[in-house]
Amino acid sequence: MPLSADKARRLHALSTPSGIIAAAALDQRGGLRRTLADLTGVPPEQVPAASMEEFKTEVSRALTPHASAILLEHEYGLAAAAARHPDCGLILAYESSGYDKSRPGRRMQIHEGLSARRVAALGAHAAKLLVYYNPGDDAQAMDATRALVERVGAECAGCGIAFLLEILTYDLGDASAKPRLVIEAMREFSQPVYCVDLLKVEFPCPPGPLWSRQETMRLTREASDVCAVPFIYLSAGVDNDVFVEQLQMAAECGSEFSGVLCGRATWKGGLPVYARHGAGALESWLSGEGVANIARINTALAQARPWWGKLGLVTAP
Repeated sequence: MPLSADKARRLHALSTPSGIIAAAALDQRGGLRRTLADLTGVPPEQVPAASMEEFKTEVSRALTPHASAILLEHEYGLAAAAARHPDCGLILAYESSGYDKSRPGRRMQIHEGLSARRVAALGAHAAKLLVYYNPGDDAQAMDATRALVERVGAECAGCGIAFLLEILTYDLGDASAKPRLVIEAMREFSQPVYCVDLLKVEFPCPPGPLWSRQETMRLTREASDVCAVPFIYLSAGVDNDVFVEQLQMAAECGSEFSGVLCGRATWKGGLPVYARHGAGALESWLSGEGVANIARINTALAQARPWWGKLGLVTAP
């Protein structure tokens, strides 16, 4: 499907002038609440919403001058969205937090109070949908996931907002299956029927002893080659230096990635600072280590490819 003028305009708002997406991710809800609960010694339900909002707002204010976009969610992230740098684009999460554990598979649900039109009305340039995917799991669950992506893709196309799909694969007891799952997911969801404008994907080979550097680079290149739409990498919670090394390997093997949407690798070190010493101490940490973290990642994006290259375009649309 040709890229509409509205979608092209919104993708430009998420990227640098050279077409690279250097985005920060801060749409965590349940995971962030649990971490703050562990650090403060209270049950998760006793973590105030105001604390969630304050943490996100401080991170947004400090890091968005160094990011082309930020991913947030409407439950706790609207103040952070308002505090972002004026040149920083906005992506809002569309799915509810967590997945359905009462049935086979990992089924995501759209937040009942949102639509693509409402996401756009909140000032977002893109709607982000997270899905879990393993084509070998329950067939009905996987079909429901594909149908959900089709539905959200069509809805975003209808109102001209960019559609960012985040895919988290999961194994069924065989960790060595991860690369093939990532490759299959990128092949599947870059098909035109899904109307995906940008994929947010895992590195095919997580850090560890299962794959050599040579195998990691070969599989990373294969995943890039099967993907028919622009894609960016997520950090999956690894440390900053590990993520930078992954980006360097991706560039070395010729992966056509167009940037990152990186969360915990930039700001997770600030969580204990905030939990123990408050917003002022977090602001200080972010201005030092947080900015240094995002700067290292931005440097590693030197060999990323503009997002319009995957669309077969030599110049920006």
